[in-house]
Amino acid sequence: MEVLREARAQLAELTGMTAESVSSFEQTEDGWALEVEVLELERVPDTMSLMASYQVELDEEGQLTGYRRVRRYERGRSDARGGR
Repeated sequence: MEVLREARAQLAELTGMTAESVSSFEQTEDGWALEVEVLELERVPDTMSLMASYQVELDEEGQLTGYRRVRRYERGRSDARGGR
């Protein structure tokens, strides 16, 4: 759990955006791979806020080694990509 908390904090510090949740998490040969849901643009109503999924890579000690945005979506929209 500490790895997840630290990854969210590191991503938020680098991007200046709020990391809201971790939607996937797995151990890799080199450390950890996560997908983190981030609030990119807050709107009213909240269901229109712009969200993004970021792929985040961590080393074995839990230090962020890379990240990239893999998709953007409105919070209130259902996912047409089969649950991902």
